[in-house]
Amino acid sequence: MTDRVYPSAKPAANGDETATTTVANGGANPTFPVNKAQLYNATRPMYRPQPPPKRRQRRSFFCSCCLWTTLMILLILLLAAIAGAVFWVLYRPHRPSFAVSSLQLSKFNLTNTVIISTFNLTVTARNPNKKITFFYDPILVKVFSGDFTIGDGSLPGFVHGKKNVTTLKSVISSSNQISDGTDVSPLKSSLKNKNLPLKIQLDTKVKVKVGKVKTKKLRIRVTCDGIKISVPTGKAATVAKTTGLKCKLDPRIKIIKWTV
Repeated sequence: MTDRVYPSAKPAANGDETATTTVANGGANPTFPVNKAQLYNATRPMYRPQPPPKRRQRRSFFCSCCLWTTLMILLILLLAAIAGAVFWVLYRPHRPSFAVSSLQLSKFNLTNTVIISTFNLTVTARNPNKKITFFYDPILVKVFSGDFTIGDGSLPGFVHGKKNVTTLKSVISSSNQISDGTDVSPLKSSLKNKNLPLKIQLDTKVKVKVGKVKTKKLRIRVTCDGIKISVPTGKAATVAKTTGLKCKLDPRIKIIKWTV
């Protein structure tokens, strides 16, 4: 009988495996045995350095923008303050002043349905500036006693020259109807006391000329409060005491729908 040759139970050595693989591949490059370190790191991903986070860059950019914006605002405020100081030194601007020189009441009649009145008003306007001129539009005049309008009229527009005093005169009359349900008892009470409290209100627009530069028109309101006058009983008109009475001038700046 022919003897059969069986493979050995022992696996071939690494060297033999390498040789066998080389022969089987038809002379390919020899392979080397894999060491334990390579087998351990075979499934570990390759390390790649991560870029730095962008949050810090964004924060630093935002902080720098805030810093430069703040510096620009401070610079603008500083320049505006310097310009204002130079303007003040050169022109010494002051507000014009208004005063009620004379107020006479020649007619006043009150019923439950109508208010009839006639006033003779004299207003004095002063411009204390040496280098500033004011240009006034026609002035709307209203006379109040408490919450009631007892006189309406107007004063003509005028040019208020440098260091100038202008006197304005007008007749203010009214025949206002009283709406139903209006309580006129406070006005009747003042008439009984023979002392009618009054407030005069002037509304107009003014343009300012500084040197050769003219500004846009600005709304202003002049309020003269604290006036008291008695009601005439005959044909002679009564005269209000206006000595020492000061009128308040306020600009009327309109922001959207609100007026300051």
